[in-house]
Amino acid sequence: MDGLKDWLPIRVWREDAHWRVDWCWFGEHRLDQPFFGDSVDDALQLPFNQAFRRETPLAVLSEWQVPAVAPSAFIYHASRCGSTLIGQMLAQLDSHIVISEPPPLDRLLRDHLDPQERRAALHGLLAAYGQRRRGGEEALVIKLDAWNIGELPLLRECFPETPWLFLYRDPLEIAVSHVRRAGMHMVPGMLGSSSLDTPGQDDSREDYIAARLGRILQQGWEHCVAFGGLPVNYSELPGAFDGHLGAFFGLDSGQRDQLFSVVRQHAKQPDQVFVPDGQDKHREASERLRERVAHWAEGPYQALETLRAERNPPGAAGRRPLVRNGRQR
Repeated sequence: MDGLKDWLPIRVWREDAHWRVDWCWFGEHRLDQPFFGDSVDDALQLPFNQAFRRETPLAVLSEWQVPAVAPSAFIYHASRCGSTLIGQMLAQLDSHIVISEPPPLDRLLRDHLDPQERRAALHGLLAAYGQRRRGGEEALVIKLDAWNIGELPLLRECFPETPWLFLYRDPLEIAVSHVRRAGMHMVPGMLGSSSLDTPGQDDSREDYIAARLGRILQQGWEHCVAFGGLPVNYSELPGAFDGHLGAFFGLDSGQRDQLFSVVRQHAKQPDQVFVPDGQDKHREASERLRERVAHWAEGPYQALETLRAERNPPGAAGRRPLVRNGRQR
């Protein structure tokens, strides 16, 4: 086990009847890219990883014993609604490990495994991600894929005490973003079977996107009600880090100040300045898309807004001015 210290799982797959894990050496390199896959791509370019690779049975992951930071928060989201911004802000803190949409986690949650084997593998996976590779890490934040809201109960069985939030946005703005450039869960057949599959969809692209978006929002609301999740609207960002969102992540005043160093940057393309696009998306939406979003997604969106108003006291969004009122996922 010590031989895998500073190595992180980057892929899990089934080979015949057995599961395997692919590992990559990260050393003390920070995971500060918008997505875990981006950090993996960078790490694979290191000379060491060009020469050496590790592959093990799943049992090695399931028996992981290296001391690690326990998960401190899970971020679920409706896609294209600010979750990457939250991850990039938290990644500025040396005390925080941020793992954004790691493919091995999605695979373990959605594939067919024995329940006991899945629990052991999930505990081992997050323990591996929670290694104190730099020495000062105190928190581990995991951002899941948008469709993983359907697997929330599985992850909660393993980590029942870990707080989580569900981030969402005006569904028409999310839908327009997917019409422009669809995420894989919005392309028929690309994701495979999932909890987003919705009876009654018609053949139009607008209906397919709106129906699956509505399913994400509906599950987000249901799980927030059942399991005490924190509903967060994209419109609260980034100011909420000065209020209830900062408290949710356990941030002190110095850490909150540090987070705001990235709010003017584009979350997915940090070298570019962010340009708000909410109004443009409303103007761009076709009448067909408006009607389908109203049919599938407006109800659960309003339910989330009602729940958010009940749980977040007035003024909880924070005192800082909102320097951006629209941003990508």
